[in-house]
Amino acid sequence: MTKQISVNPATGDIIREYPVSDAAQVKLAIANAHAAFRRWSGLPLARRGEFLTHIAERLLANKQDYARLISLEMGKPLKEALAEVEKCAGCARYFAENGEAFLADQPIATEYRKSYVAFRPLGVILGIMPWNFPFWQVFRFALPSLMAGNSCLLKHASNTPGCALAIEAVFKEAGLPEHAFQTLLLPSGRIEEAIAHPLVAAVTLTGSTEAGRSVAALAGKYAKKTVLELGGSDAYVVLHDADIDLAVKTCAAGRLLNAGQSCISAKRLIVVEPLKARFEAGLLAAFKQQRQGDPLAADTTLGPMARADLREALHEAVQSSIAGGARCLLGGEMPTSKGAFYPLTILTDVRKGMPAYEEEIFGPVAVIIAAKDEEDAIRIANDSAYGLGGVIFTTDIERGERIARERIESGSCFVNMMVRSDARLPFGGIKQSGYGRELSAFGIHEFVNIKTIVVA
Repeated sequence: MTKQISVNPATGDIIREYPVSDAAQVKLAIANAHAAFRRWSGLPLARRGEFLTHIAERLLANKQDYARLISLEMGKPLKEALAEVEKCAGCARYFAENGEAFLADQPIATEYRKSYVAFRPLGVILGIMPWNFPFWQVFRFALPSLMAGNSCLLKHASNTPGCALAIEAVFKEAGLPEHAFQTLLLPSGRIEEAIAHPLVAAVTLTGSTEAGRSVAALAGKYAKKTVLELGGSDAYVVLHDADIDLAVKTCAAGRLLNAGQSCISAKRLIVVEPLKARFEAGLLAAFKQQRQGDPLAADTTLGPMARADLREALHEAVQSSIAGGARCLLGGEMPTSKGAFYPLTILTDVRKGMPAYEEEIFGPVAVIIAAKDEEDAIRIANDSAYGLGGVIFTTDIERGERIARERIESGSCFVNMMVRSDARLPFGGIKQSGYGRELSAFGIHEFVNIKTIVVA
């Protein structure tokens, strides 16, 4: 591959072609990133925080342009794209304001004259990022890494090269030292070139479980630290005493955000039998209120999928599930119109063995699974290779919290609200959804040397 091609998924038109970085350019970028790390890590924490504040200002000053670029390259409605850029700015301010405290030395009482833990930067951090939140996923790893004193290299998804270069420009315009943040336009098949380089200290990836396994294997080969945020099949569990209107509204929003192309989408809607018919009717009505179309149009609530091949894979999973006995309440037919649009679809009576039960369904397809009772619902929720997020709907808040804390196998679990990432809270998964954490104090500590200092 010598070029990365940016394609508008709403029309299929080519936006622009970008030359791929060759091997010499990759080596030079890594060497430059290491030199920048030496300069950047020498700055006081408070000074680094000032640069993060400049990043927030740049994002907000140009948010309309960035949002339009996101919408054009991967099809997200403009309103959602604007919210994504604003979230990045909020994250920058958060680490600017809290990073110094997160990285302060932590004294530990011993018999020695002095003993404490110091948090020191590692060096060059390689981020391998996906297309579905092309700004947020990048800033989510880069901001705490930079605040800690590291430099960053970005290998973005091949269908969002314009976003990748725009993000690099944000950091340059915010005044960071040259090469402290750089983009590599690199196909996935050549990622070992970067991971193997001795000056790359660690790797973080957000993407599919398959991609995570591949990167983890390469990182293990070269003894590099990794953080992986992988796929998810989040269970939204509707218990017998749930507020059904709230559950329907939240499940619809959680399933359709970003056209269902999110690792923390509401992918398995597990409903106890007595509420199933009411839930189906409510979700059908909510889906019919959506407006699918041009992501740049003000009244669009649902854009296309990001790529045509992703749509093909989704349709195959839907058709296979229907052939296996699932009942289609809405959609499920491949459109013939231009662009990578897929209709809003609802599958019910989904059972174990169907793709809609077993696999991560990435797209605007709601999957309803019936449970006999609360215990059965919890069993089904945990009957997954994934463990990223989960939701419990119940009016008994104490019971809901207990189930969320003790029974659901996931990296996070919410009661009566959709799963979301928040800079103040750690984010990540268990099982096949990955390991390590991003955001909050836990996230900033992933890419530092947690260094013990003892003075006799």
